Amino acid sequence: MTNTRSLLLACVLACMAWLSGCASLPARQPPPAAYALSDVDATALARLAAASTPAGSTGKSGLRMLPEGPFSLDARLSLAAAAQKSLDLQYYQLQSDSVGFRLLRAVRDAAARGVRVRLLVDDFYTAGQDELFGALDAYPNVEVRLFNPLPERKGSFLGRFIGSASAFSRINHRMHNKLFIADNSISVAGGRNIGDEYFMQSETANFIDADVLATGPVVREQSAAFDLYWNSAHVWPIAQVVPPYLAPERARERFDEIVGAPPPDIAVRSQDALGKTAVRQQLAEGRLDLMFAKATVLVDDPDKITRTHADERLAGSVTLRVMELMDSARSQVLIISPYFIPGRIGMQRLGRAVGNGVKVTIYTNSLSSTDEPLVYLGYARYRDDLLKLGFEIYEVAPHLGSATHLGAFGSSISRLHAKISVVDDDRIFVGSMNLDSRSARINTEIGLVVESAEVVREFKRLIPARGFQSAYRLRLSDSGRVEWLEPREDGGFTVHTDNPGTSWMAEIWNWLSSLFVGEEQL
Repeated sequence: MTNTRSLLLACVLACMAWLSGCASLPARQPPPAAYALSDVDATALARLAAASTPAGSTGKSGLRMLPEGPFSLDARLSLAAAAQKSLDLQYYQLQSDSVGFRLLRAVRDAAARGVRVRLLVDDFYTAGQDELFGALDAYPNVEVRLFNPLPERKGSFLGRFIGSASAFSRINHRMHNKLFIADNSISVAGGRNIGDEYFMQSETANFIDADVLATGPVVREQSAAFDLYWNSAHVWPIAQVVPPYLAPERARERFDEIVGAPPPDIAVRSQDALGKTAVRQQLAEGRLDLMFAKATVLVDDPDKITRTHADERLAGSVTLRVMELMDSARSQVLIISPYFIPGRIGMQRLGRAVGNGVKVTIYTNSLSSTDEPLVYLGYARYRDDLLKLGFEIYEVAPHLGSATHLGAFGSSISRLHAKISVVDDDRIFVGSMNLDSRSARINTEIGLVVESAEVVREFKRLIPARGFQSAYRLRLSDSGRVEWLEPREDGGFTVHTDNPGTSWMAEIWNWLSSLFVGEEQL
């Protein structure tokens, strides 16, 4: 995500300045309904999933955490290469960069083998990609659809917003879901969009993130969730939004020109931070290394975006169900959220948990690591009160990425993008949902709740014994001011009395900008 909320301010001002001459969408023609394929038992992936499932696991799903970007990308590319029947992909953002093109080439090659490909992309970040997605749609066995498309198709990111000013509600409500399903048998889902920085391939900034590979019953739940969106009235076939202007054969040639020739494979270590080999290797060996547990899909209704009142959009949402999960905590709650604004309801519920003796730990971005400074300022309004109530707060230190053991950040800075909540020692949520108002009441989200002490123990292995060494620990000084404690290699801390890594001019500018964007939009 690239300054979504910050850009919202510029978009609002631009739209106020230009309310005439806006583009409009043609009348939507409902496409034929389509659903996940069920006759997949004979596929290699279905047989592999079955062979990897021990006796006595009826009703449980196979699960593997994918905390490292290269391993998570390897999983998607390997599953795309092995698929024989279907690939269903749903993403908020699919970038035209090295990683994006790798995945699109894999999708194209699967379609050439006869695999049915359904690609559903939110339209928010598709500026300049109409030709790319339209050309992909020209391949046999491929269909591309857009969620909540903007009327204006030409120009830059901001230009499209200005041209779509008359449809601001359409601009504002987005599908934030991330999902990848191969042969309705194996899935990869979590917090990652498709782009270089989500898979440790950026030279400037890379995200700390997490996905979960799954097999078993939960995959069918995910497929049902995908179908709910694919057949939604908010989804348009790309050909209805961007009428083809090239003959199919020429469009396919154009797609090949855009994505280019395959580059060398991305280097993947022999084992990830949890001691597991790459999915590609395990597919070749004929068995996946999985844990088995009860897992449940939480997914927002796509009609959430059209409900008039904010409380109606919150009702039944992924956010509310995760908060209800936190309400059940007996001893501890760990919240990992890059964009964390608890709001009135969150403060009440989490404050009650702390009052009942539950330890609540928050791991979020610092002002110097976030790509959404307005969101940080929204969180900062609650930060002092959270510390006074006894919350333990950590903020990512952008130059300490190597302390996560999640890859070689090199000269790039680290940013948090994972969305995880751990309740006690036996339940964990992993998904697309941030703990903020935008996820709760404006965008749609999806995620998994896993009930397993084993899975939680596996996840906690990612946190060093000394705690979050990649982050500042916050505390209140004797005078009541926030201090940031930066861990040192000698085991001590360097104390910062001002927001580390930022300038006072930047803080003033961010504060002034925040006056124009209400918390409900953050």
